[in-house]
Amino acid sequence: MKRVQVSIESQLTLKQLRAFAAVYRRGKLAAAAEELGVTQSAVSVLIRQAEETLGARLFDRTTRSLVPTPAAEDAFGVVERILQDVQTLSINFRDLSEGGRGRVRIAATPATAAAFLPKTARRFARRYANVGLLIIDCAPNQFLQHIEAERVDFGLGTPPPDGSEFTSRIVREDRIDLVCARDHPFARRASVRWDELASETLIVFRPGYGVRQLIDQTLLKNGVEPAVRHEVGFLATAAWMAASGLGVTILPAALAEMEARSELAIIPLVEPSVSRSIALVVKKGRSLSPPCRLFADMLVEDMGKA
Repeated sequence: MKRVQVSIESQLTLKQLRAFAAVYRRGKLAAAAEELGVTQSAVSVLIRQAEETLGARLFDRTTRSLVPTPAAEDAFGVVERILQDVQTLSINFRDLSEGGRGRVRIAATPATAAAFLPKTARRFARRYANVGLLIIDCAPNQFLQHIEAERVDFGLGTPPPDGSEFTSRIVREDRIDLVCARDHPFARRASVRWDELASETLIVFRPGYGVRQLIDQTLLKNGVEPAVRHEVGFLATAAWMAASGLGVTILPAALAEMEARSELAIIPLVEPSVSRSIALVVKKGRSLSPPCRLFADMLVEDMGKA
């Protein structure tokens, strides 16, 4: 049996393949047209175009129906597989775009993730149960590295410097607060000025961690030489040390509230009031997948309501 071949110069279209399959199954132009939701003349034109492209007759016309030729019998199995593959591809893309399945990969420090992701993660999991979350909770100095290496789709954290290989969107400004033990004199205050920290023992994050650079810059601008005695790498460590009376610590409000406990007081720092920016960070030139866009949009909404 001679196999049908398609020339490189002229290719079959999906419309022609669907028309061929409908006529093959139904045997009549009218029935095929009804299945496809087009006119009989449109189906007839599509079949004729397919025959011209293939260089072979596909159906013999009788007075009552269209009878598949050997060429059509030869081609039908291939056409069915093509149409099934196209349908599967369409369903897969629809599932991805509607959050029916997929994966969202996010980089964030453990503290930032714990402060801002739980609400969105719960909402997202209820609405898009088949989409998995991969959270790479990393040290601050690894944050941009994960994004650049494309181990994640985006990051939630400190905005990158201008002119870098990343794009960012600021989604939250988080006020900087003082955290101290309940028996510290500052605990009874409504606010504390930055210049009042000159005589205090400070518990701060190590250089390169958290808001250390912002704290150092603000202290120096206000004439305070930082009296750093204790350095830590984790939020919980700074909190228990402050609660133990080993000094005072300076934390973003959202992180301070996570560590709120009976033995700690949280007081706004003023003159000036300072905040850190939280941003969604993406590698420049990269697009977010549909599930990632859905999660990012939900996260921005939740953080805006905080």
